[in-house]
Amino acid sequence: MRGRFYMVHYRPNGLDSARLGVVVAKKLAKRANVRNLVKRIAREIFRRHREFLPAVDLVVRLHAPVAKATRAELNLDLLQLLQRLPRQ
Repeated sequence: MRGRFYMVHYRPNGLDSARLGVVVAKKLAKRANVRNLVKRIAREIFRRHREFLPAVDLVVRLHAPVAKATRAELNLDLLQLLQRLPRQ
């Protein structure tokens, strides 16, 4: 699934809860502090909503440059993608 900034790949994992992996390419976020910020935002959204997510393995990738993006836009984009996950 693709949002404005993030792309989410998912696959059922057969466990009791969801797991997360985050990938942020240097091509889209040149500075290390920006890459780390994007990853921290993704992990925090996942942590807050993990209990409501289906049992899937998630890989969250950045697919658009975030130079002009605000934290609120990044949060909203990932939240909308997580809400679109199929429920079992």
